[in-house]
Amino acid sequence: MIDFQAVVETYNPWWVENNDFLTSIPSFHRPVFLSLIEDLKTIPQILSITGPRRIGKSTLLYQMIRRLLEEGVQRDNIIYYSFDDPVLTSRHTSADLLIEWIMKRARRRRESGLTYLFFDEIQRLERWELYIKKYYDLKYPIRVIISGSASSPIFKKTRESLLGRVKDFHLLPFSFREYLMYSLGDKPSLLSELNTLHESGQAVEGMLAEAPGVDHESVDLSMPGLELRTIMDESIKMFFLQGGFPEVWTLPNWVAKQDYLFDNQVKKVIYEDIVLAAEFRKPELLKRFYLSLLEMPGREINVQAVAKETEVKAAQIEKYLPLLEMTDLIYHISKFRASPLRVRKGMMKFYLVDLALRNAVMRLSETLLTDTQTLGFYAENLVFLALRKWRGTIQMDYFRDRTGEVDFIVHVSPGSFIPVEVKYQNAISADDLHCARRFTERYKVASNPIVVTKRWADFGSRDGAFMLPLPLFLTLFD
Repeated sequence: MIDFQAVVETYNPWWVENNDFLTSIPSFHRPVFLSLIEDLKTIPQILSITGPRRIGKSTLLYQMIRRLLEEGVQRDNIIYYSFDDPVLTSRHTSADLLIEWIMKRARRRRESGLTYLFFDEIQRLERWELYIKKYYDLKYPIRVIISGSASSPIFKKTRESLLGRVKDFHLLPFSFREYLMYSLGDKPSLLSELNTLHESGQAVEGMLAEAPGVDHESVDLSMPGLELRTIMDESIKMFFLQGGFPEVWTLPNWVAKQDYLFDNQVKKVIYEDIVLAAEFRKPELLKRFYLSLLEMPGREINVQAVAKETEVKAAQIEKYLPLLEMTDLIYHISKFRASPLRVRKGMMKFYLVDLALRNAVMRLSETLLTDTQTLGFYAENLVFLALRKWRGTIQMDYFRDRTGEVDFIVHVSPGSFIPVEVKYQNAISADDLHCARRFTERYKVASNPIVVTKRWADFGSRDGAFMLPLPLFLTLFD
């Protein structure tokens, strides 16, 4: 029989006094960290941290542990364990016995308070939800925090049995605002300015969601200072290139960065997670379809046309789409309809969870920054990712008629919309906005169009629209 004390102790170096392990944990906290800590103290539910591979889920768990220790929780009342531990493959042990050992330990320590259980890579434990449900319902003296890869469709399916018992925090790669926050760690005055900008954006977002008909002239937004604008301009270029996976940023060169992303975020998801879950016999077809979407982020496509182009049957594509979305590789929006009804096989546009994945697969480097057409699609992709997080967003689609297109229509209440255009170009004329204006004349809008621009000089109200440079838009609303 395996010594579980020794096995688990290996993962919990803070049990030993004067251990400096936690000093190696990154000091930068993503904004979600404060929400996790607050919920850990105030709600009884299991906390779940999900998201793609290698975006910092384990780091968040360690940061929460460090905060608990700083606040006086006894060292022995914190247990971390990762279920990708190879010891669980031994014939001399089982997950059942390990879980039972951990729970008995927690019960014995009841007098010293709650035991905080941090279970990492939980999706690797077969029937994990049954274990968690059992001890949660038995009201053991525990608080449970789990993390798992959203690239496992099995994980999402099994979590459904814990409905009402789990509060999920779904993490994605760092947003541009988080990228800036990380970069400004040694510049407290600029970081404070950035946070103030974001707070004003949250207020505007609330106005748009809660008070349809807001007048742009009443919106209190100011231009960032010159130093911060300069940093934002340089940062958006780097963000176009290397995206929001933090481990990539410290790799020595573009080849290393691209190899890392392709191996961890494309190959492993398609060839391991999805293939295992869906039992595909021909993963190459799935890969071929995914690569076809990488070639055209933000472009309007038809499933039948893509099927013909890729020689992947339309019926197969219909199966692939929900899996690729479930694993946070792609997202889609449909063409706008005044009716809430949706037709699955109509026209759609696709966006990527992180632009660096496209760069990695297609082996693009700094020369990308000279391709104005591609940068326009990249800007649109970043705006899409930001709009997905808006408070009050009920649904999002795009509008197209015979004369043009509006990139995004954000539904903020039934029958009320906010048109959002991305014009990442050196000059914007009134004619560039004719389709957005026509949409506002035809449908009920919560505000006049928001236009995301390339130049800071375009900031402000003009031609019946409110214009925001891309770095500022992402800072305000992402």
